[in-house]
Amino acid sequence: MTTPESLPIALPTLDRLGVSVAPADVDAQKVASFWFDALSKNIASNDIDGILSLFSPDAWWRDMLALTWAFRTLHGTSKIRKFLEDTLPAKKPTAFKLVDAKYETPYPDLAWILGQYTFETEHGTNSGFFRLIPTPDGQWTGFTIYTNLEELKGFPEKIGSLRNHLPNHGKWLAQREREKEFVDGDPTVLIVGGGQSGLDVAARLKHLDVPTLVVEKNERIGDQWRHRYQALCLHDPVWFDHLPYLPFPPSWPVYTPAQKLAGWLEYYAEALELNVWTKSTVTKAVQDANNEWDVTVERGDGSTRVLHVKHVVFAIGLGGNNPYIPDIPGKEEYEGQVLHSIFHNTGKDHIGKKVFIVGSATSAHDIASDYVEHGVDVTIYQRDSTYIMSTKEGMPRMLGHLWWEGTVPTEIADRIDASLPTLLTEELDKRRVAETAEADKELLEGLHKVGFRTHLGPGGAGYTAMGRRRGGGYYLDVGASQLVIDGKIKLKNDSRIKRFTKTGFEFEDGSTVDADVVLFATGFDSPKITLERILGKETTAQIKPVWGLDEEGELRTAWRDTGVPNFWFMMGNLMWCRFHSKHVALQIKAIEEGILKSSGPEHRYYT
Repeated sequence: MTTPESLPIALPTLDRLGVSVAPADVDAQKVASFWFDALSKNIASNDIDGILSLFSPDAWWRDMLALTWAFRTLHGTSKIRKFLEDTLPAKKPTAFKLVDAKYETPYPDLAWILGQYTFETEHGTNSGFFRLIPTPDGQWTGFTIYTNLEELKGFPEKIGSLRNHLPNHGKWLAQREREKEFVDGDPTVLIVGGGQSGLDVAARLKHLDVPTLVVEKNERIGDQWRHRYQALCLHDPVWFDHLPYLPFPPSWPVYTPAQKLAGWLEYYAEALELNVWTKSTVTKAVQDANNEWDVTVERGDGSTRVLHVKHVVFAIGLGGNNPYIPDIPGKEEYEGQVLHSIFHNTGKDHIGKKVFIVGSATSAHDIASDYVEHGVDVTIYQRDSTYIMSTKEGMPRMLGHLWWEGTVPTEIADRIDASLPTLLTEELDKRRVAETAEADKELLEGLHKVGFRTHLGPGGAGYTAMGRRRGGGYYLDVGASQLVIDGKIKLKNDSRIKRFTKTGFEFEDGSTVDADVVLFATGFDSPKITLERILGKETTAQIKPVWGLDEEGELRTAWRDTGVPNFWFMMGNLMWCRFHSKHVALQIKAIEEGILKSSGPEHRYYT
């Protein structure tokens, strides 16, 4: 099997195409209309040869639930042919409508026409985008096309004009309490975890009339942010992080403090009337012969309830909130304090002590910076090289074309982003990363002078490529890097740790470090720990590998079929949760309405 990195990936540069374009001569609407009309007619007549004649040989087709119940990326007309042969006769797409078209030049050597459109299938209304590139004969041909399910026919979201129009005098509070407690029956869907991923999909399901319960172990919604280290602040900008239906207000700061986000999540759950049981824990989930679930929930008041639900969604994060601490010999000998970053609160806790942080990514830098602010002697231990990008230089370059003040609406930005296959996105990101590194040259050179090792991400594609493959391992600098350069945050990275000593660590080169506190900023372990505890080893073994890229460049398993019927993963950053929570909800609704089978090869297609 080929890996995503081995696929022949290339941006359609003007040099590679052998063309030049005079922007003033391009009538984007006219070109797009002509091409799109031909595409629509060929699809209507099921003329696959005609369809493929409208695309370059190395074209891309990305589908999210519109033509299959999967996330697929097909590269090259031979793969696209097989895909269309499998899907078009059954799906019979119709009602194609061009919404908009514009000429874009992301870089001087790149030019395309971006078209936005809608279409229908028997069971769904869909959206899409395409990109046309110039040809040497003065024409335009298809390079990328995206098909995305937006709505199930007959089952629209209950928002806007479909909201509840009836007044409610004096009954609302009692009705909400009854609904939240599921007095009259069990929920259809149970979500494990009440962070942004769980709340997003709960909101989506609520507006599709699917009874849903969120079970959250913490005392309050938002506590997973509220009780992390006090210095924690989001490194993604506000435009990237909106939640479904209820965006942050226009006065919201660009970078959100964790405690502020915690309060917003709590408000979000209340405002959208989501059913959440806090101080509650799912201890067991057993699937029956009908692929439904008996879920045992232990509540904060000591009571236990077994709920019979159709679907279980795990929204517990990529690592299942299981802190990872490397197994280092001699730990029992060490006389100081050992803790993981998830249990750290503030630098005030260790004033007057020496702290040694194992790790060199986001948490390590945030916590070390906070220690410096409180006068604590702190050292970072760098095990591997780290991707460093300043948010000042990097964020406008990486995200500013879509998620920024004055750009396109959030929902459009999400779909434009998805319309460019991941592996092509990373080709563009390589350019953005290189530009950012040049802008950060003084910062990076300063780090290198003190021995801090850096890299540019997988293939030079930066932090987003790292996120897709390992979920972290980078630091988006908001000031800690300068503290490393200035020596205020000390650095150790010249030898591997050999063992704990009574007073700190011994390293393989014989050197030692003394520390009163050893703090592991080493990320999270596998979600398998939590899965096996709740589902059992047999069911967990049936779940497909989660995260990382498959051979088509799609993230594995998240947001769709997991290998276990009616079991779902909802995870990712705030943007991915906002966008893909709709995909999860639509699949669950389709199963509940008999549109989609919950297991087997039929899961990929409409029934």
